[in-house]
Amino acid sequence: MKNICVIGTGYVGLVTGTCFADLGNNVTCIDIDEPKISKLQQGTMPIYEPGLEEVVRRNAAQNRLRFTTSYEEGIRDSDFIFICVDTPSGAEGEADLYYVREVARGIAEVLDHSVVIVNRSTVPIGTGDTVADVVRRHLKDPVDFAVVSNPEFTREGSAVSDFLEPDRVVLGATDTDAAEAVAQLYLPLRAPIIVTDLRTAEMIKYASNAFLATRLSFINEIASICEQLGADIKEVAAGMGYDQRIGHNYLDAGIGWGGSCFPKDVKALAHMAAIHGTHPQLLRAVIEINRDRRRQVIRKLRNILGRLDGTTIGVLGLSFKPNTDDMREAPSVEIIHMLQHEGAQIKAYDPVSMDNANRHLERVTLCEDPYDMAASSDALVITTEWNEFKQLDLTRIRDLMRRPVIIDGRNIYEPDKMVELGFIYQGMGRGYNGTGRTEWTQETRLDIEEATLEHT
Repeated sequence: MKNICVIGTGYVGLVTGTCFADLGNNVTCIDIDEPKISKLQQGTMPIYEPGLEEVVRRNAAQNRLRFTTSYEEGIRDSDFIFICVDTPSGAEGEADLYYVREVARGIAEVLDHSVVIVNRSTVPIGTGDTVADVVRRHLKDPVDFAVVSNPEFTREGSAVSDFLEPDRVVLGATDTDAAEAVAQLYLPLRAPIIVTDLRTAEMIKYASNAFLATRLSFINEIASICEQLGADIKEVAAGMGYDQRIGHNYLDAGIGWGGSCFPKDVKALAHMAAIHGTHPQLLRAVIEINRDRRRQVIRKLRNILGRLDGTTIGVLGLSFKPNTDDMREAPSVEIIHMLQHEGAQIKAYDPVSMDNANRHLERVTLCEDPYDMAASSDALVITTEWNEFKQLDLTRIRDLMRRPVIIDGRNIYEPDKMVELGFIYQGMGRGYNGTGRTEWTQETRLDIEEATLEHT
């Protein structure tokens, strides 16, 4: 059993601290956000993450997990200090290290014993050296410490299980004893542990996220081609995935990736590459393809409805993915802004992100349920593939709408079924929908108008 201090109680820090406590360690989590710490002390979660609340409350009740705003209290007697703070994108796409530097300075000001500082935040290559330098320069008295890079690979929505059942644990260090000490914390997980130097460990994180984002942008590029040539991206992806060299993961075409990791990490890696004299054309293409997926939703709506000015569009799903309330870089936010620019009125619903919506959106009517959102809407856009959306009473949805138009940004429905139900339906990359028609012509629009008249 070790004494662990975790600085930062966001998605990474809270999961890290809670899971280490669940493994039998004494953990103190620090955050300068007093209202957040007060809520955590009362057992109220600041984020939505399946399974996390139960584990937090259990370990807090057993006094293995504590929360404080005091660096001195949190670092006292600690064997390890994990840095788990945000590194947001700067103006040029670079990762902003302000919070990391502030934490390093805060550690140094109270540190009075030997400790291992573990950087778990996603940081630019070379940040381990920066943290060591900041701590060294601000120590009041000489103290032995080591810095280890331990990038996280947890996914929002499955973060607890990802931590406890990892594919691998990556550790970077120049001090082999420090790396071995951190490795001991992870031994109960029985996962492969990769030990390398600091900079290589930091790069493994960026390269991993950039590769996954590239897979998604690739399949979305293929989806655009499928749409024009009459192929179905769902079947294409399934056929590709059976190749063991490719696999099925991260081949879901849609409106692109978002969240707190992929967007900022790909931009940060491209920035690092550019300022060090390389030419990251692929990374730039990955970003642009992702951005264009949002634009395609607007183009589809224009083709079907004509002018969007004066229409009411319902947006089904606000979080960037299911099983989280995180709306950072969510496709829904960008799509809503573009629709508002076109003059559309927006109604929206999400199972867990409605509180966050007020911080990310303006002039949006937030609805109590999908049916309230569908009422009098000219079209619905599905932006998050929540399971509950797959079980909606679609006949009721159709009857509530002013015009039965659905743009399925996550391909959760089957085109033939939606057409049978009387919807004007468009998925992403579903070029063949049973009719062989892949373009919206003037004749098609007349058909739509006739179907709308019949419906109303």
